[in-house]
Amino acid sequence: MTAARTDAPTTGFFWHERCFWHDPGAIGVFSAPGEFLQPQPASESAESKRRLKNLLEVSGLIDELAVRKPPPATREALERFHTPRYLEALAAGDRGRGGDGGDCAPYTPGSLAAARQAVGLAIAAVDAVASGELQRAYALCRPPGHHAEADQGRGFCLLGNIPVAVMRARALGQVGRVAILDWDVHHGNGQQAAFYSDPEVLTVSIHQAGNFPLDTGTFEEQGEGAGKGACLNLPLPPGCGLGAYEHAMSELVLPAIEAFAPDLIVVACGYDACAKDPLGKMLLNSGAFARMTRQVCELAERRCQGRLVMVHEGGYSEGYVPLCGHAVVQALAGSAIAVPDPQDEEIAAWPYQALQPHQRELIDGWRKAWAAAGRL
Repeated sequence: MTAARTDAPTTGFFWHERCFWHDPGAIGVFSAPGEFLQPQPASESAESKRRLKNLLEVSGLIDELAVRKPPPATREALERFHTPRYLEALAAGDRGRGGDGGDCAPYTPGSLAAARQAVGLAIAAVDAVASGELQRAYALCRPPGHHAEADQGRGFCLLGNIPVAVMRARALGQVGRVAILDWDVHHGNGQQAAFYSDPEVLTVSIHQAGNFPLDTGTFEEQGEGAGKGACLNLPLPPGCGLGAYEHAMSELVLPAIEAFAPDLIVVACGYDACAKDPLGKMLLNSGAFARMTRQVCELAERRCQGRLVMVHEGGYSEGYVPLCGHAVVQALAGSAIAVPDPQDEEIAAWPYQALQPHQRELIDGWRKAWAAAGRL
């Protein structure tokens, strides 16, 4: 029999059942229902997140974490990023029949409570790590937030979980320089828009080129004004696998964050770059997400006293997201508790998982340009 741990957990897990009750409506993989679209649950469903939480329970890993259920975000906190007009429009729709927050961000009555709760999880996770109460944290947020902008929701996202949490922490003097790494398969336009002119917040997004949104996410978008050079986009071509992501992380993503020297690292942790996702065309397995997590943990140890927060974003394979998420939380907590992934090795053995010549040329070109600007 294994002896119970007596040391206090240093990694937090922030979640709340309220987040699972958000209902985007029966839109399937589309932005809205239609005459010839048989109704089906939205791709952004509760199940991938709930199953992750359940898997942590069943494996016992959750018992090695500091589990927290913080309150929802206040209106004051939300207004650090969002406009009053947008918040009032969301509230009006929530009191009625719901609606669309802007660009493919459907919601129904009760969704605003879930969205405010999701922001509350991100706020509490950042607060606990920035204050030194915890070293690392994982926030199981839903709805996701990395597409939400100040005056509209986009791509299943109603409120900006990470922008609100980071803006609040910085306003309160809890943290100075922050690096936000987004490895969701879609571009992290919300974080980019929030901090595009801010030299103290580095936003890095590694995503599938030309997926969503269609109007953002090019390498040429590098910030403006004082924030020029504090925005890095790596729009990878569809079909990138283990080799391409490993090369991008080691050659540009991690060096760029290290050179920025942040006080805190926040990861927008989406799992839709996995090989099983219906909304992405990338080839990662759970092992890849674990490796990227360990790399960021090591970087955080070197640069910001280990301060690292991971905020759950996309990922639409109800069966595979929990395995990816468990691997990430295990790596984040430095735990020995693992669960078998029956497809990890199979995915790794697929053709084209190795770094391809066109992928190397693209990534190396970005690195050369970033270094030439004096940012490495």
